[in-house]
Amino acid sequence: MSSAVEQNENPVSSTEEPAVPKTAKQLEKEAKKQAKLEKLKQKQEKLKETKPSTKEKAEKKEGKKEVKESALYTIDTPAGEKKDTSCPMPDAYSPRYVEAAWYSWWEKQQFFKPEYGGRNILEPNPKGKFVIVIPPPNVTGSLHLGHALACTVEDALTRWNRMKGKTTLWVPGCDHAGIATQVVVEKRLWKEEGKSRLDIGREKFVEKVWEWRRDKGHRIYDQLRKMGCSVDWDRESFTMDPKLSEAVTEAFLRLHSEGVIYRSERLVNWSCTLKSAISDIEVDKMELSGRTLMSVPGYKEKVEFGVLVSFAYKVEGEEDSELVVATTRVETMLGDTAVAVHPNDERYKSFHGKRVIHPFCNRTLPIVCDDFVEMSFGTGAVKITPAHDHNDYEVGKRHNLPMINILDDEGKIIGKCGEFTGMPRFTARKAVLAALKEKNLYRETKDNPMVVPICSRSKDVVEPIIKPQWYVKCEEMAANAKKAVETGELKIIPEHHKKTWYHWMDNIRDWCISRQLWWGHRIPAYFIEIDDPLVPRGNVLDNRYWVSGRSHDDALMRASHQLRTTIPQIKLRQDEDVLDTWFSSALFPFSVFGWPNKTEDLEAFFPTTLLETGHDIIFFWVARMVFFGQKLLGKLPFKEVFLHALVRDAHGRKMSKSLGNVIDPMDVIHGITLEDLHQQLYAGNLDAKEIEKAKQGQKEDYPNGIPECGTDALRFALCAYMSQGRDINLDILRVQGYRFFCNKLWNATKFALMYLDRDIKPIDAGKVSVRTFDSEYSLGEEAQRFKVPVSFIKNLVWTDGSVVSRTLEEINGYLAECSYLEGYSLSHLDLLTYEALRCKCGGGRESIGDLVLQEDEYLHLRRWMKHVNALRDNFKSTGMGRMPKEVSMFAQSRPPQEVESESPMNIWIRSRLAAAVKACNEGFETYDLPMATTACYNFWLYELCDVYLECLKPILQGNKESPVAQAAQSTLVLCLEVGLLLLAPFMPYITEELFQRLPDVTGTSRPISICVAPYPEAEECPWQNAEVESEVEFVQKVVHVVRSARADYNLPTKVKTEASICCLDDATASTVEKYSQDIATLAYCSKIAIVRSSDGDKPSTSGCAILTVSGECEVHLMLKGLVDPAKEREKLSKKREKLDQQVSRLVTAANAPDYESKVPEEVRVANEEKLSQLQGELARLNIAEEALQSMEQT
Repeated sequence: MSSAVEQNENPVSSTEEPAVPKTAKQLEKEAKKQAKLEKLKQKQEKLKETKPSTKEKAEKKEGKKEVKESALYTIDTPAGEKKDTSCPMPDAYSPRYVEAAWYSWWEKQQFFKPEYGGRNILEPNPKGKFVIVIPPPNVTGSLHLGHALACTVEDALTRWNRMKGKTTLWVPGCDHAGIATQVVVEKRLWKEEGKSRLDIGREKFVEKVWEWRRDKGHRIYDQLRKMGCSVDWDRESFTMDPKLSEAVTEAFLRLHSEGVIYRSERLVNWSCTLKSAISDIEVDKMELSGRTLMSVPGYKEKVEFGVLVSFAYKVEGEEDSELVVATTRVETMLGDTAVAVHPNDERYKSFHGKRVIHPFCNRTLPIVCDDFVEMSFGTGAVKITPAHDHNDYEVGKRHNLPMINILDDEGKIIGKCGEFTGMPRFTARKAVLAALKEKNLYRETKDNPMVVPICSRSKDVVEPIIKPQWYVKCEEMAANAKKAVETGELKIIPEHHKKTWYHWMDNIRDWCISRQLWWGHRIPAYFIEIDDPLVPRGNVLDNRYWVSGRSHDDALMRASHQLRTTIPQIKLRQDEDVLDTWFSSALFPFSVFGWPNKTEDLEAFFPTTLLETGHDIIFFWVARMVFFGQKLLGKLPFKEVFLHALVRDAHGRKMSKSLGNVIDPMDVIHGITLEDLHQQLYAGNLDAKEIEKAKQGQKEDYPNGIPECGTDALRFALCAYMSQGRDINLDILRVQGYRFFCNKLWNATKFALMYLDRDIKPIDAGKVSVRTFDSEYSLGEEAQRFKVPVSFIKNLVWTDGSVVSRTLEEINGYLAECSYLEGYSLSHLDLLTYEALRCKCGGGRESIGDLVLQEDEYLHLRRWMKHVNALRDNFKSTGMGRMPKEVSMFAQSRPPQEVESESPMNIWIRSRLAAAVKACNEGFETYDLPMATTACYNFWLYELCDVYLECLKPILQGNKESPVAQAAQSTLVLCLEVGLLLLAPFMPYITEELFQRLPDVTGTSRPISICVAPYPEAEECPWQNAEVESEVEFVQKVVHVVRSARADYNLPTKVKTEASICCLDDATASTVEKYSQDIATLAYCSKIAIVRSSDGDKPSTSGCAILTVSGECEVHLMLKGLVDPAKEREKLSKKREKLDQQVSRLVTAANAPDYESKVPEEVRVANEEKLSQLQGELARLNIAEEALQSMEQT
């Protein structure tokens, strides 16, 4: 650089001609230039000296990264011991830190048991009970988001009811998942030992399944604990446990004895891979738009689906006549027993009563007429295969057609099918097609949209096959279940699901309950064989030759009685099949309590209060529980059914492994990288192409993986999402947004604890002229005023009316100023006095001794009686010396008295808190959880953090001992405590962590955990003040206008400005004056001047932006000296240009001729909202530009 400077100084060499002399001006210019270059040189050399090396940079960057890493809880805390919260709070919210150690302590303290606090479960609780059983997840898997949603909703409801003081029980459990578990263990057996279940036999295989259950079955329970589920683990139930197995056997026995369970040969959904019948819910319907080649288990080559094959049947006795039929499963023509046409189809009237010739089997088929035939579909002639098609089965029954089964259990062709016998079904598909072509009977193949039934467990194509199975008669039970909903005895929420309920009940079919598996409840039915030539041999389809029993010996006795023969002549053979998993699940609400035995649990907890589950199993599980509850116990198993939505991805697609959008809730809680998401795909059964497709889906949805969100954020998000209706489109970014909300809670509490001392005391109303909630609660010097001894009350002569009257008046007068006799918390003195007065509450009236109190007398005494009556049982049962603080903290029944110096923002935040309490309780009561989550979110974020805490900062940073600061601290504690209690059912971990760190301002014994703290009640929070809320709403408009203007002029928050607020009427001026300090704080103003038009004041507009708040108020925001008008106008001009372009595009699109017809309504609405927003911004720009122009002119 220096040599370059020298060259510039001497641009001409010595050999050249002398340079032309420079003028003074040129020399001055060069000198300035040289000075600048020298300055630049020094600056660069200085930067070079201070510039860190690449290594130093990396170290600094690494160091910075370490600071941002989530904090971990590292204090050695043995499992079950209480977490240490005496240590400082980490700088930021960390889910891993917050969620550590709490659950094992909750469990050890037995908070989740209905007996907690020494309660006798058989004794009535005046506050009621809440009992719910978990929809038992399959033991084979892990929780998916559907489970997470159900568990979160159930836990939130359970925790809320527990905090309401009810006897609360949530029973956990797992389903043995017959098919799913057998598939998993069979794969494991083959992988580890190279054996099939047939190689080791039934007994050994079942042992292997139990071994797997002991080894892997705990995983799902660990996840339930991680989700914070407050279940009673001592009552955990597995559907194969002896207790529940006894219930299954008893239910089958009773229903079979009544003839409700019977044996029949019918068409079932058959999985050739599993060699078992499966239920409708285990059949996935794959929609195809046309010809598709699909992979099918057991076939090397892909199989063709989505086509309609047409071929001809020759009419018997008419060589030139034929009937062309069409089918999507051409191989099933081997089992055809008729051809059907519509009776009104003119094309085929000449064929009525004739027969066609089967080309491969030695038989002819009748041509039958049936209304089910669609004349417009295909050729209008339909092949009928009664043994392999549900519609054809019904036609076959109507026309008494033979039912020819052409498939064995493995899906191979059987029977008299010539060359095709023994072929696998889809190999036969190709062979039959080739043979039809060879016989010149093939006509055409064309694309055909269709639905292919796929077994969800084996991924095999499901075949309808005729099989002898066990069935449950459902018609009568369905009628009773329908009636229960119609009469309101059973309530379904939301109500629109009642339509689905009625549809299922009106179209009920008998339930196939047998499965050809080894894992599950073996059917306790025995086929009877008689060793007596005089007794005819029984048929397996003859129900008279089947008997059920609790054991083999029991069945022998029953068989002897049933067939009137001696036991030695009877030989029993137990059915090899097991019961459908849904059979044991249908008994779950009472089998978990010990039915059929008469247990304490059954007496105390059945029927349950609520069933909460997904709406997709309203028939498969919900209806069947109702069936069995009414049939076996004569009671509904629950009073209400709450059906939640189904979880889909952010795009509204069903969760599918092949799409890569299946989310493990543990991955949302802990976070996961994109690479690890990819690796999870290889653990499934996807082929290479499906894995690549799923990877692409993951890259699009989670380009940076899934961030760590924590349990509380996931739970809150799932509950907040429930307002969407039948489906939840879960966006992980929104879950992350609630993690940020957790950080807000953390920071707000941490900020508050900086200014709250552990020994903070409520304000003495006698010393401070402020209207705070503390002055309502504390007695101050009046604490000694209660002079009525309990001994005096006990010895009252109730016949002496004047003495009784004076005594009650004195107590009533005292309680006019206080909530309870020793301040603002329930104490032993209250209980002793309540009993001494012989108080009685109930039936809508209160009495003292023999005196029935009238509605208009002793109001405060009556209020006190109601409170003591409601709280005394819980007070006694907790074993604590005093009532938990949370009850007394907000258990006030009268509004505070007006005192002139009370901070209006204290009144406002308590009013908003009361509104949140009301909304949360209403949300829980009506199962509108989004109402409660919204109330909590808005209170904490928009009211407490954004407004109240900001207004508090100047006060708390001043003299902490001042009356105003003391009132602010007390109000803040109230807001934090009640706010955490409101959130606790949704966010158990962070609320417990913060609750334990709050100071105890009452000095009384507080609840040991937020889990068992009382939930705030609306009537105990009578702080709503419509007048103050209206005032603050106006204040927020003022603040919003100022802040928006500051943003328009790019003023940072650190730059304070002055504002004159011009008011046209005294009421507005009074409001602004009342909140002037809060406006200054929230609007970042150093000074607020109030200009009253009524006083003739005229505010200066020089250098100000004029902002309109309302017709009665405008703000003159001083900008002179704070902004450069010319530069700001240039910025605004560029911004206007962009906004104009956006407006132009929207207007042009809206004016297009086909806009209304082609653009979806939701897009049009969004465009209208966007246009309105842009036009509003342009209007604000106009005002800002005018103000800047005015400043330039002054």
